[in-house]
Parts: sequence; C-alpha cells; structure tokens
Amino acid sequence: MTTGNLPASDLEFGKPGELGLVIRLNPKTGERSFDQLTWGLLPHDTQDPAASLRPIWARAETVASHPMFADAFQRRRAIIPANEYFQRATKGEVGTRWALARLDRRPMAWAGLWEGHRAPNGVITRSYCVITVEPSPDVAAIHDRMPLVLEDADLPLWLGEQPGDPATLLRPPPGGILKCRALGQGGRGRR
Repeated sequence: MTTGNLPASDLEFGKPGELGLVIRLNPKTGERSFDQLTWGLLPHDTQDPAASLRPIWARAETVASHPMFADAFQRRRAIIPANEYFQRATKGEVGTRWALARLDRRPMAWAGLWEGHRAPNGVITRSYCVITVEPSPDVAAIHDRMPLVLEDADLPLWLGEQPGDPATLLRPPPGGILKCRALGQGGRGRR
C-alpha cells in the first residue's frame, strides 16, 4: 500500500477508544483522505452513545447483513494502514504473543468501516472498525481470525472509486503475504 510521504511512525497506534489513522473517501470532496478516527464503531443512527456497543471488529461473513454494519458496508468503507500487529495465540502454544507484518515490509491495508455520529449538540464523532476474516495459511496455526488484508489493486473497489461488488474482497489473503514472529508472553496491540 502506498502511503505517500506519511512517516512510518504515524502508523504506530492501536488501542480501542484511541484515535487511529484511516484512509477513506471524504464525503464532501469524494477524494481519498487520511483522517484520524476513533477505533470502536459508533453507528450514525445511535440514540444513546454512552450505552452503545463500540465494536472494534466486524466479521466478514456478516458485515453486509448485520444491522450495526450493513449501512457502513454499503456506503462508508475505509482502509486502516498498519505496519504490524500483535496477536495472542489461540491455537498451538496458547497465550504466546506473535508479531505479524507483511513479508515485503510494506504497510498492510486492512479493510474497515467508518461512521460519523452527530450528537444533538452538533458534535460529530467519527469512528471505525476493522473487518476480520478466517486466517490465511500464514496465520492459521496461531489464531482463527485475522484482519482482512487488502492488496493495492483492491483499494479502488474497496473505497468505492471504481464500480464493482466489494463483497468479492471479503476473503482471507493468500499464503506467503505475512510473516509471523513469536514474541513469548509479552507484546502490545497494533503499530
């Protein structure tokens, strides 16, 4: 994924509830923009944000039909760039922490959704979540889910810049894209 002049340090963040860098089509200009949104989706039609669930993940198998995600899937898809992420194993040596990154060292382009919720006082909260898929062969030995990693050629369709069905991209990446490095029992979220 091409990130232009964006420094790699700008891709190092990643706790739910914090701001994260998201690539989306600006609703006013229709152009790609890098924006900081809060990780944890707050749907635009939420009546009580304080009591609302704020999911950080959306399963690819249900993202197009689940009421919390369906509208955003149709109209507000995003790309979340990340250099690497950290995953605790749920298979094999359960509990071991792993660092996952692209073999070619380029940033990953995760598929996501974004929303803009307008409060009664006019304040807009922009938020996002990441779509997950079944694991690729690279990840299958350590976990049963992973972020949906898009390739550069997929980005225009995913963002809605070219016609087509984005549901065709809701699949695990092929093997040989990611490298997994065991960290032991320590580690942190996403960078």
